[in-house]
Amino acid sequence: MPDTRTPTPTTTPLITPTCSPTPENTRTPGAPVVALVGNPNVGKSTLFNALTGARQHVGNWPGKTVQVARGTWRPADGAPVDLVDLPGTYSLVPRSPDEELTRDLLVDPGAEGRPDLVVVTADAANLARNLYLLAEILETGVRCVVALTMTDVARGRGITVDEAALAGELGVPVIPVVPRRRQGLAALADAVRQELDAHRPARPLHLDVPQDDDPELAAAEARYAWVHEVLAVVRIQRAGAGLTLSDRVDRVLTSRWFGIPAFLAAMWCVFTATTTLAKPLQDGLGAFMDGPVTDAASGALSGAPDWLRGLLVDGLIGGVGQLLTFVPLMVIMFVLLALLEDSGYMARAAFVVDRLMRRLGLPGRAFLPIIVGFGCNVPALAGLRILGNRRQRLLVGMIIPYVSCSARLTVYVLFAAVFFGSTAGTVVFAMYLLSVLLVVGIGMLLRKTLFRELNGEALVLELPPYRLPTLRVVGTQTWQKLAGFLKTAAGVIVATVTAVWLLSAIPLGAASGTSFGEAPIEHSVFGAMSRAAAPAFAPAGFDNWHAAAALGTGFVAKEAVVATVAQTYSADEPEGPDHAGELGTRLHETFEQSSGGHPLPAVLAFLVFLLAYTPCMATIATQWHEMGGRMTLLSTGIQLAVAWLLAIAVFQIGSLWW
Repeated sequence: MPDTRTPTPTTTPLITPTCSPTPENTRTPGAPVVALVGNPNVGKSTLFNALTGARQHVGNWPGKTVQVARGTWRPADGAPVDLVDLPGTYSLVPRSPDEELTRDLLVDPGAEGRPDLVVVTADAANLARNLYLLAEILETGVRCVVALTMTDVARGRGITVDEAALAGELGVPVIPVVPRRRQGLAALADAVRQELDAHRPARPLHLDVPQDDDPELAAAEARYAWVHEVLAVVRIQRAGAGLTLSDRVDRVLTSRWFGIPAFLAAMWCVFTATTTLAKPLQDGLGAFMDGPVTDAASGALSGAPDWLRGLLVDGLIGGVGQLLTFVPLMVIMFVLLALLEDSGYMARAAFVVDRLMRRLGLPGRAFLPIIVGFGCNVPALAGLRILGNRRQRLLVGMIIPYVSCSARLTVYVLFAAVFFGSTAGTVVFAMYLLSVLLVVGIGMLLRKTLFRELNGEALVLELPPYRLPTLRVVGTQTWQKLAGFLKTAAGVIVATVTAVWLLSAIPLGAASGTSFGEAPIEHSVFGAMSRAAAPAFAPAGFDNWHAAAALGTGFVAKEAVVATVAQTYSADEPEGPDHAGELGTRLHETFEQSSGGHPLPAVLAFLVFLLAYTPCMATIATQWHEMGGRMTLLSTGIQLAVAWLLAIAVFQIGSLWW
């Protein structure tokens, strides 16, 4: 019955770098609760973002391990409303904990937190599919307003929906909205307020369900019959409407032969453009931090003790400055990815890659949390809750750490720019390609050993029509992702840099007679710990304490690796590929010496180890919460072993040619 030809974008964000824990849901005192409900991919989350703006947060629903977005909607003429974006569902027969929450809140009149009113988002271009869920919701007797989305897309396909006739058939207000352009939001607010102020009870939908041996099947057939009747009255399909431009383009971009090469080419363009465009901005910001900022801080602390100047200038300012130089790079990458997502292409990428994953035996729906992992592994692990099967959640939870998060990107770019110059973008792209191969390869290995009983599932994903990205949507997505990254990274950087500086200020060995804070870093407690760990990396070509120190702090958070590298060398950031600067020179010398004259394969081995070993302590903590202690320890052990063996293989093979 449902029209499956016209897809719409997934409500699960494809790239999300926010790693920080999110607060529990809270309510505005006395405010009514309005829930957004609808099929996945009908523009529900876009509407939620348009209505709440920045007044939103994500957290577990009280008493449930299901995350929902919740925010304050402040209409221009009216009191604030608590707006909840419930997980998308195709029906009130749940297949996952997310869908079960939606069902419980709507079906059970006594459910804690049941909304006072439901705004049902319905896709005008795919009304048949949406009306089935709407029928189920109307049967519950909850008060409703229908927000009719995708009306512009419907018109482009030659489909006209009579909103007045639809409202008459449903018995509830129907408001056409285009959230991306903020059209119809005031009318929606008026309709919601009128329904909330009205004290009349809702009118449940009563269908003529025939007596049958299977009551559920009979009820479903009655709903489909009702859907047909409603469509016949409210929808007009222009005769001769053929394939749309999106359909024609998808014949290429989602085809069996060109889909994956097109996706890889798009990602290569993203990372090459990111490294190329960001470099001049990074150079300027780095010069500003190393020059005026450092000079001003040194002058202000001229009378302070040496240890305090060292902590603030060499430690905090130097470490945070290194992080800030990567802000232009992160902004450019987030903008490019937001453009791909808002244009509709990222949903195609999900479809193309999912087809390959299912052939390799991985569950289809697992692609969504995996793709989220390219932003951050922590929310990706939280996203495992969309999988109803616990064994599937365990399998995907063990491969998500191999997805290269945005925090690793800063390290890739630094080392690629220093050692590979103009081909840095290709090196960065290769790291992300290797990440995908590790996800698939380790997933296949685990499925054939620990998870033999699992079978792949088809991914239910609808593709949006191609559209021109809007400045507002791209800007909002970029800001949210950048703010999330900096919020997490700033705290981690300050804590890690302070800890590293304190350990490096304690003299040891040859410097044991010096005062606190005056010993060379290589003759400190931190240096001794790093030297003790360094021999483990000798077969991989980077048996040096600088690399071991960076990987040690990277175990806490990858955001701290660049700052640690700068601290251990007490050097400035490189000015560019052709003029590496002091830090670049020192890195070259170190890897040249530790690799026996093969620095390039040694650097690649270092980056491969960085990619494959444990992402960060926050990821481990989230794994522990989602998967349990035993599986988390097993997963961490496998990651370390895979990283070490891969690094050795890369260096030993690469040193035969370089």
